[in-house]
Order: sequence, then C-alpha cells, then structure tokens
Amino acid sequence: MEDQQAPQSAEAEAKVITLCGSTKFEAEFAKVNQRLTMEGCVVISLGMFSLPDLPDYDWTADSSDLKGRLGGVHFQKIRMADEVYIVDPGGYVGESTRREIAYAESLGKPVRYLSRERLARTGDGPPE
Repeated sequence: MEDQQAPQSAEAEAKVITLCGSTKFEAEFAKVNQRLTMEGCVVISLGMFSLPDLPDYDWTADSSDLKGRLGGVHFQKIRMADEVYIVDPGGYVGESTRREIAYAESLGKPVRYLSRERLARTGDGPPE
C-alpha cells in the first residue's frame, strides 16, 4: 500500500516568517509574500491593508480600540514566527513597525529587512 501522507521532513523544515511594515506598501507585501512562499516558507502577513467599508459601522469611533486589538493580533503573529521580515521599501520604518521590531528582538527572533537585501544585491538598491 502506498503512503499518501506528506513527508514529515518537508513540513518540519518550513520556516514561519511574519511580515511587518506599513500598510501603504501593499504591493511590496504581495511580492515578498509570493517570493518567500515560493522559497518554501510559511508566510504570515497583515490581515488587511485598509479598513473594510461596513454598512452602519463607524471606524473612527472605534479606532483606538481597534488599533490596539489589531496590534495585539500582530504581536501574536510575531510570537508564532521563526523569523520576522520587515517590508521597508527605501528603508521606511514607521512607529508601529519600530514597536514590532523591538518586540521581535525582545523575543530573540531574527529580523530581516527588504531594503537591506536589495542593497546587498548589485544594482538593486534604492536610488541615491
């Protein structure tokens, strides 16, 4: 009888990477997510890049509570990760992302940066 289960070693080797960065970089998040997934990583990304338009819901009235809840969820995503990857085109890192980096580092998680990887590749760095 043929074994129809996935090989255990393939599952055990997949690195879990949580993406962090500004929501204004949605296109860059998609590219990084695709590249890392194709490399065999399990990628955890942002749940949303803008607030959904819900009838009869005032996001402005709930903004501080919502921001806190979403931040807590993202910190949990960081705890779940083997590594954190900062999507920072041109080196931009905002206040929320700085907090996420500090949190990841406090947990001993490796932190990689898109901008530093681009600089390391010949001719693919940000314009000077």
